[in-house]
This record gives sequence, structure tokens and C-alpha cells, in this order.
Amino acid sequence: MEIKSNYKEEAPEAIMWSQKAWALLSTVRSQSPLIQCITNFVSMDLMANTLLSAGASPAMLHTLEELPEFTPQVHALCVNVGTLSAGWLPAMKLAAELAHKSGKPWVLDPVAAGASGFRLKACLELVELKPTVIRGNGSEIIALAKASVEPTKGVDSSHESTDAIESAKSLAQASGAIVAVSGAVDIVTDGKRIVGAHNGVAMMTKITATGCSVTALIAAFVSVDQSHVLEATASALSVFGIAGEMGMKMANGPASLRMHLIDSLYGIDEACVLSHAKITSLS
Repeated sequence: MEIKSNYKEEAPEAIMWSQKAWALLSTVRSQSPLIQCITNFVSMDLMANTLLSAGASPAMLHTLEELPEFTPQVHALCVNVGTLSAGWLPAMKLAAELAHKSGKPWVLDPVAAGASGFRLKACLELVELKPTVIRGNGSEIIALAKASVEPTKGVDSSHESTDAIESAKSLAQASGAIVAVSGAVDIVTDGKRIVGAHNGVAMMTKITATGCSVTALIAAFVSVDQSHVLEATASALSVFGIAGEMGMKMANGPASLRMHLIDSLYGIDEACVLSHAKITSLS
């Protein structure tokens, strides 16, 4: 399908989206929602710092025995299967069940979903537990939609986000979740509507766990506006991308961008969001 990538063509829409993104970030900062993250070892640090710098409160808690008391009290849950193991999977499933039963949003990051049969089966079982949002790269979303193991580059995508639009729509329709596909243009769909977030810089892909971290930020945004999940998801992707753009102006490479990304997310203000958010309808 043809993608309309020139966001300047629809100024009223762009203004509406930028105002929505700022309102959501402001609400996260004022409410400081508690976001439980069951995530991989690689991403824990950056994910927690992303949430803190945006104004949310991270809880990196995954022990099975604690979940019945803890998970129903959080504002949202983020499940990331990056360093998946048979020992962690029951906790992921129980937390998802508890979040759903408690009416709390939960977000699934199906890292490298098509890399192995074990990983794909685990991800498909988690999808059955009704995530509010599924956020992955093009290859991950295609693998989930096809329910098939595919040749992969590990956690890296072999597909552009736009290659996965039809798969994302199909997955959204089948699961009932909002599906987000990260890439040069971040795609968000409910199975019918398609929205694109055009923020970010290429060097963000050279920092491990940026994708994982934006998934957690999506959980924070959705937690403060559960009635507009698609809009909250697109807004989180845009705000994180703006922070990357701001950080890139001061960075010399991936390591310094990582530092400046966190600082920029912490310091981002209304004028910056209103002037830099690039979100458009693509259908």
C-alpha cells in the first residue's frame, strides 16, 4: 500500500497529534504511574531509566511468588521476552493474566518471536492472554501474524516497518490488541486505522534496548489514557523519537546518544513536543 509520509500536508492533524502527545507526557509526569516490567537482562537498566526520565515509576519485578499481591496494584505491565527461559515464562503468563483480570493494560514485546519454535510458541501463548498493545519490529510482527519460525538476524529486523503493515493489521484484528511496528516510520494500527510516527534517528538502532525501552514507555502512556490506546501508543513512540533527535544534536556516537537520550526525555518541554512531533494518519 502507498504510505503518505509528508506530515506537513495535514497541518490541523499534526497540531492535534502534537497536543495529544504533550498532554499524555504531562499526565505521566504528574501521575507517575507504576509500571511493572518483566524484561530481559540486557534491557533492565535503560528501560528503568527511560521510565524514570519520563516521570513514571518502574518496578522490575518478576518473581512468581510475588505476582498475585503485586501485579494487581500496578498501573500497567510490560512483558518483554528477550532473554526468554522456561523458568521465566510462567511468571510472564501469570502477570499477564493478573493484569487482564484486574483491568490493567499490559504490553507485549515479542523479541525475536520467529527465531525458534520455543520462542514463537511462548509469544503466541502470551498473545492469547489479551495484551493491550503488541510492539515489535517488522520481522517479529510478521512472524507472529504468520505463526511461523522465520530466518532471523537475532533481535534485529530483516524487514522495514512498512513491510509489516498487512501483518500488523491481521495481528491486531486477530488479537484485539493495538499493534505497533518500529522502524524508520513507526506504524500503529488497530486493524483498520493506520498511524505513522516519523520521529527518531538511525543511530538509536545502535543502542541496545531502545526498542525494549519504548515498549515500556508505551505502557506508561497507555496507563494514563486507557480509552485511547492507539493514540497513546503513537504518542509514546513520537516522544521517544523526539528525545532521540534532541540527544543526537549533542552525541558523538551511540554511547553518548544513550546518555543524551535519557537527559532529553527528562528535559523535553511543551514547545519541543508541539514543534517536533510528527504523527499522521496513513489510511
